[in-house]
Amino acid sequence: MFEEAQQQLPYQFREPALLEEALTHRSHEKSSVADKQNERLEFLGDAVLGLIVSEYLAETFPALAEGDLSQIRARLVGRVTLADAARRLSLGRMLRLGRGEERTKGRDKASLLANALEAVIGAVYMDGGMTAARTFTLQVLETQLKELHQDDLAAFRQDYKSQLQEWCQQHVHALPVYTVIEESGPDHQKTFEVTVAIAQQCRGSGQGRSKKIAEQQAAKQALEQLRPVTDAG
Repeated sequence: MFEEAQQQLPYQFREPALLEEALTHRSHEKSSVADKQNERLEFLGDAVLGLIVSEYLAETFPALAEGDLSQIRARLVGRVTLADAARRLSLGRMLRLGRGEERTKGRDKASLLANALEAVIGAVYMDGGMTAARTFTLQVLETQLKELHQDDLAAFRQDYKSQLQEWCQQHVHALPVYTVIEESGPDHQKTFEVTVAIAQQCRGSGQGRSKKIAEQQAAKQALEQLRPVTDAG
C-alpha cells in the first residue's frame, strides 16, 4: 500500500515511516503510541498549508484587500477543496482505516480525505522542509489555483459550488451534477449555460463567460431554492 502511495504522490520520502503515519487513521485497530496515527501530522499540515497558501495569494494578488485574500484562502484550505485534491491523488484507497470507517465508506468521506491530505503535507514538511512542502502543496492544488487566474475572482470568493456540495452532503447524501446545456458566441467571447441537478432533479441554472462562472450561478440559484426549505423544516 505504501509503495503505491509513494509512486502516486509527487514527492519521494526519505523517511517512509512519515508517510505511513500520515495515511493511518485513528480508527485503525493497530494504531497506538508505537504505531502512530495521523492526527499530529494533520495538526502540523494544517498550519503549513495555511502559510503556503497565504504566501502564494499575497505574492500573486498584491492589489487584493485583506478580506478578499482571506475569503479566497478559506476556500483553498477548506474541506471540499482538500477532499477533491485528495481524490485526484487517490489517497482514499491508500488509507489505513478501522472496520467501522470501512463499513461507512470512510475512504470517500470529505472530512477524512481533507484531514489525510493535511497530514501528508505535514509529513512532507517533516521529511523535506518548507521548500518541499511548498512545491508539493502548490502541485496538488494546481487545479484550484488555475481557476484563480482563469475565472472571475468574485465568483471564486463566493464559492456557491462548495456551499451547495456541503448542503447536499448534509441533507441528501448525493453530490450535485452540473451539465452544460448550451454554448454560444465566438471562441474568444463564449457564453455558457449550465444546469445543476440534485438526485436527478434540476435545481438551478446559470450563465457565464466560462463554465466555472456559469456553474457558480447555477449553484447560487439552487441554494436560494433549497435553503428556505430546510430552514423551514
